[in-house]
Amino acid sequence: MTENAHKQVDSKGFTVWFTGLACSGKTTIADALVPLLRQKGFKVERLDGDVVRQSLTRDLGFSAEDRRKNIERVTFVAKLLTRNDVAVLATFISPEVSMRANSRKEIGNFVEVHVKASVEACAARDVKGMYKKAFEGLIKDFTGVHDSAPYEEPVDPELVLDTERHGVDECVRQVMAKLVELGYVDA
Repeated sequence: MTENAHKQVDSKGFTVWFTGLACSGKTTIADALVPLLRQKGFKVERLDGDVVRQSLTRDLGFSAEDRRKNIERVTFVAKLLTRNDVAVLATFISPEVSMRANSRKEIGNFVEVHVKASVEACAARDVKGMYKKAFEGLIKDFTGVHDSAPYEEPVDPELVLDTERHGVDECVRQVMAKLVELGYVDA
């Protein structure tokens, strides 16, 4: 083997983990980032809560334990992609601080973005009617609505996006600026 075969190569891959309540804007912002990152030459993969639950984690429900398993599986996928130089945009409520801390530890190149919006604002944006059903008691353990399913805000995220005060374009600009600041993306 050559000497170069033993050298550690720094990964260009990273995971931006968007966390926040349902309908806070996580998916919208991540989707808007995809073409910008591709223009910068990145391979980009979106990991979205709704999509993942239709395939990789369709066997899981919404109990606290199933939510943890869901995030563990997604973390494993994000870790593999990240170490293979992919820019991963993960959009998951991931309601527990400990879940996200474990994801950070496992993935390594990890940027936590709290997509912040009030329950009222999220309910007003909800085209699926989930919040209405949760308020009426038809959906149990709905994150952020019921005491049985609290959302733990991030303690020290790299970025907080207030989607009640800023539109999609401004939020995308803030994420790109943070990725440049952290050295993941060239200016």
